[in-house]
Amino acid sequence: MKTDIAIAIAGVSKTYPGANQPALADLSLDIRDNEFFTLLGPSGCGKTTLLRMIGGFENPDAGSIALDGVAMGRTPPNQRPVNTVFQSYALFPHMSVAQNIAFALEMLGRPKGAIRARVAEMLRLLQLESLGERRPAQLSGGQQQRVALGRALAPAPKVLLLDEPLSALDLKLRKEMQVELKRLQAATGITFVFVTHDQEEALRMSDRIAVLRDGRLMQVGRPAEIYEHPANLFVAEFIGDANFLQASCVARSGAGGRFRLSAAPQAEVLLDVDDAGDIQIGTKAVLVVRPENIALVADVALLQGRVLDAIYSGSDLMLHAALPDASVLRVRLSGAVNAQALLGSSSGFSIASPSVRAFAA
Repeated sequence: MKTDIAIAIAGVSKTYPGANQPALADLSLDIRDNEFFTLLGPSGCGKTTLLRMIGGFENPDAGSIALDGVAMGRTPPNQRPVNTVFQSYALFPHMSVAQNIAFALEMLGRPKGAIRARVAEMLRLLQLESLGERRPAQLSGGQQQRVALGRALAPAPKVLLLDEPLSALDLKLRKEMQVELKRLQAATGITFVFVTHDQEEALRMSDRIAVLRDGRLMQVGRPAEIYEHPANLFVAEFIGDANFLQASCVARSGAGGRFRLSAAPQAEVLLDVDDAGDIQIGTKAVLVVRPENIALVADVALLQGRVLDAIYSGSDLMLHAALPDASVLRVRLSGAVNAQALLGSSSGFSIASPSVRAFAA
């Protein structure tokens, strides 16, 4: 039956011979039609194993994977409505750009006229019209990557799997290709499943993100949801920069709570948190605060710290300030702030309470 779910993963597990722990453990996940979906996590978390299972290059020990409502079982890769782009471009060096893109269509036995039309369409889509007759060695890294994408997209697969395809590019080109990939996904309407360990890349490109750790699913959600409302301390630490402030709960009110910070200069200065989870009064907690949700203040401050250094990055300024409990507070400010005037100074800091997330210590 046709649904809006492109990939349905149910209870998938996989353990490799001799491994101390499973590569995937009872993982269930739905990936929607026409979605840019990212599998994100540290090395060894199981994201590439899952990608290979979707593509048919690995079989699960338990559980099932369905593509477009059809259970795949042990269907081989060449019989699945899927194509894969790997880290290495694997272009044929003796073929032109146009011939590389046409290759998969020729293997599928498409008519020559249809192949020529599809190759021309791919060259336009990839902005490679003037390079169709060149060989891969005559192209830049970014151009080679686009040819690899064109070859994979030409047969119009239901799903395109991308296994860290941008990892070999330099930073500037990598950012350009991030925009390009997002544009291609929107233009083709094909479901993209993208594997990366780069949090910034995932946040920038994805419609939704699945965060994995040790073969288990930690959280699934939109980039803003993952960043602003992490489900646990691992996600909070892995996604972007964050401060982890030691605190104790002194009061509860509905879903919220009031906390005393270990590093606060005055015992009576407390911080209200909108979502305190199931933390009980009198118990220790860790408060997660993003650096951009902390401000410099001249009057009564929640925290006092001595500015150790200021790192300028063009659009912003990252301060590192030593707190009374010997921890270091990271604060992201506008790049227009005078860094030299702050260095070595004792400064006050306030925290935007609604942005704070509390977890049991």
